[in-house]
Amino acid sequence: MDYYFLDAVPWEHSQTLYHAAAYLGREALFILRPATPYLCIGFHQDAQQEIDLDFARRNAIPVFRREVGGGAVYLDGQQLFFQLVIRRNHPGAPATISAFYEKFLRPVIDTFRRFGVTAEYKPVNDIVVRGRKISGTGAAQIENMLILVGNFIQNFNFEMMCRCLRVADEKFRDKIHKTMAENLTTFLQETGTIPANADLAAELARRYEPLLGELVPRRLDAELTQKADEVLAVMNTPEWLLANDQRRPDPDRVKIAEGIYVIQKILKTPGGLIRLTAVNHDGVLKNVHISGDFFFFPADGIISLEKMLENVPAEIEAISRVVNRFYRQPGIESPGVIPADFKQILAD
Repeated sequence: MDYYFLDAVPWEHSQTLYHAAAYLGREALFILRPATPYLCIGFHQDAQQEIDLDFARRNAIPVFRREVGGGAVYLDGQQLFFQLVIRRNHPGAPATISAFYEKFLRPVIDTFRRFGVTAEYKPVNDIVVRGRKISGTGAAQIENMLILVGNFIQNFNFEMMCRCLRVADEKFRDKIHKTMAENLTTFLQETGTIPANADLAAELARRYEPLLGELVPRRLDAELTQKADEVLAVMNTPEWLLANDQRRPDPDRVKIAEGIYVIQKILKTPGGLIRLTAVNHDGVLKNVHISGDFFFFPADGIISLEKMLENVPAEIEAISRVVNRFYRQPGIESPGVIPADFKQILAD
């Protein structure tokens, strides 16, 4: 398998290279970090709900929406990323995403431990130290390729992360800062030092080889960089960033009359936050939009669920039938989110 230890790269390449490899059907392991900071949101998230886009623009902080689920995060050179791209039918690739996480995060955990961090696996996809998160990880499927991404958090700018989030008021922002500081840790906090990036990369590659076969060091080639530029031309645009938002009905443009009203709900699940916006029109669901920081496979499956829920009676029996039918389709997975969660948030 191709192995790319690139260290510092332009922030754009820190996201687009693994997307490019997936679209090209090329198996690879990338280890790199962004040369400059940016914000990255999950595939299912609503940028205008999650991020203070005006603050980001004023401070020249790019905002990028990846094709991997999960939440918004502030990324910079103090985090070393690992990005694994393998074929769905790769020998040894588990049948479920949950098993995929557990198997392919093990080398990451062992690498943390090699450098003095007592990391542990916490389902569905967390790496923790005494209950505090030390790596943000996620998985996705692009065409016939599986992707696992994550980071070694060497140090973290809690203040900037909190400042970039869209919140109701400053008191709430302070609460987020305190909670984040209590529940996230770093290499520096745990050991007092930060390992060299080359040493971390070499150790992780060594521990991946028993699972992946020989990792052959490569330099970026024209095919890969050209495809990364093509991906960037699509994904680094307002249209892509706000694509998820555009499916959300704007309450200011919906006529509210007898029997017609907007539903907005939030549900916290083990797999992440689910946010629902829909219109109840005389007891029938319309304009259903589901977003949040959960993971869903395949990623566009959530759009299929939205379409299936269109014109369904807004009552639990009808919703249950649709959700159950949706989950019976082959290949549908939502780690940490179960059908009952969607039934709960959809039933008015």
